[in-house]
Amino acid sequence: MNLRNQWPVLPIMAGLASGLLTGCGSESGGSGGTGSSVVMGMSDDVLATDPASGYDPGSWLLFNNVFQSLLGFPKGATQPAPEAAKECTFTDSRAMVYKCELREGLKFSNGDALTSEDVKFSFDRMLKIADDAGPAIMFPMLGKVETPNAKTVVFRLKVPDATFPSKIASGAGSIVDHQQYDANGLRTDDKAVGSGPYQLDSFGKDEAVFSVNPNYQGTAKTKNSGVTLKFFHGDRTALKNALESGDIDIAYRGLTATDVSDLDRQAGSKGIEVIEGSSAEVQHLVFNMKDPVAGKLGVRKAMAYLLDRDALVSNVYQGTATPLYSIIPAGIAGHNTAFFDTYGARPSRAKAAAALHAEGITGKVKLTLHSTPSRYGPATDEELKAIAAQLNASGLFRADVESVAFDQYEQDIARGKYGVYVKGWVPDYPDADNFTAPFFGKGNVLGNGYSNSTITGSLIPGTAAQSDRSATDADFGKLQDIVADELPVLPVWQAKQYAVVRDGVYGLEYCLDASTVFRFWELNKG
Repeated sequence: MNLRNQWPVLPIMAGLASGLLTGCGSESGGSGGTGSSVVMGMSDDVLATDPASGYDPGSWLLFNNVFQSLLGFPKGATQPAPEAAKECTFTDSRAMVYKCELREGLKFSNGDALTSEDVKFSFDRMLKIADDAGPAIMFPMLGKVETPNAKTVVFRLKVPDATFPSKIASGAGSIVDHQQYDANGLRTDDKAVGSGPYQLDSFGKDEAVFSVNPNYQGTAKTKNSGVTLKFFHGDRTALKNALESGDIDIAYRGLTATDVSDLDRQAGSKGIEVIEGSSAEVQHLVFNMKDPVAGKLGVRKAMAYLLDRDALVSNVYQGTATPLYSIIPAGIAGHNTAFFDTYGARPSRAKAAAALHAEGITGKVKLTLHSTPSRYGPATDEELKAIAAQLNASGLFRADVESVAFDQYEQDIARGKYGVYVKGWVPDYPDADNFTAPFFGKGNVLGNGYSNSTITGSLIPGTAAQSDRSATDADFGKLQDIVADELPVLPVWQAKQYAVVRDGVYGLEYCLDASTVFRFWELNKG
């Protein structure tokens, strides 16, 4: 997913993708919420209430609370477990046939029964609509969905994919009511009918109101009577002020690193607390492999030798991120430190100069770093200016920064206009596959003209087919080493995830983990 905010995670347990996933959590109806209503603010917008369209952090926050998926990620977990399903398993040895049995008594918030017909409808609809802003891109492997009976769903895949359970456990696996949604088009009334722990009571420009769904049957136990989500539309100062004045109970997604640092220092006196959680959000510099400057390996190597991640994290992000030395973040199984091993942690002008000399470059390298803070946060411009300053301080580069509105930014990348640009990534599911296939597989999201036949022909399909996820570590290591050698991207940082709460609000520690699922039901306001 091309954006979000989080970090340090638990390693993925091996082998569960091929084994039987059975429900062990106690079932809970939505009427169990007894605490006070909670008001939460964030600077992100929710771009969609229809799961066939939304593929952004705000929308998935809504989906994960209003809709159910067959599987879900329990708090603190990086492996899926049954949610709307009571059990799921691959029925073949090749990870190409995946079968789920539904729980008893499933209902949507409007009282309609949830059956296998709704599950099939939801996936068929998403793939048929194939919205450019939707999650259909995650399911090229899905051949067809079968419903032998009202409680059984069978997914037949075109190619082996042991990560399929994690994909359907994400917001992309949201189940909609086939009687309430058009099979051929998106819903446009800003309403949602799901079977999750909450129901959407209203959705407007500045806020969304959620109440506990009395028909919910699943693993979540609601600890509040509802949530009001206020949108600050990128106004981070207003978000901070609303928290300090008591207009909101929680500030999530959108506070600057400076805000978080300031609030943390003043926490005791202001009646607030900064909660830090794990995250797998990453940010990379991306190189256009066809660019006359950035397309030269010597230029990319010189930049890798000169990048001082520690200084960026300290000076720009004030410790709210950590240096990243590979394309797979720390805490995700398969992570290595390929860029640390190849280019080191401390800048080396001598090695950078040698890389340029080997490329036949003798003068200063002129290039522009492109940023889009409206998408990746207000510190992005500052970060890229700091990187340009590091390059220029070596005497080997003459670098500058251009900040571009996001729509124009994406258009220009597609046209190949930029040599170097920034891309952020928040995982759809916490597996190394989601940090490699979207970036380096066929039809990848980078738009930088990079391709490697070993990666696309062997490593990505081979790791996807391996049901024992721990057995993929060696191949993911090879993939990371290839990327470090060929440098289509340069990893910069891995985020930490923060929320700031007022005194008397609890449960945030169960909402901030590598799964990126923000669990409304864990919030408790005393």
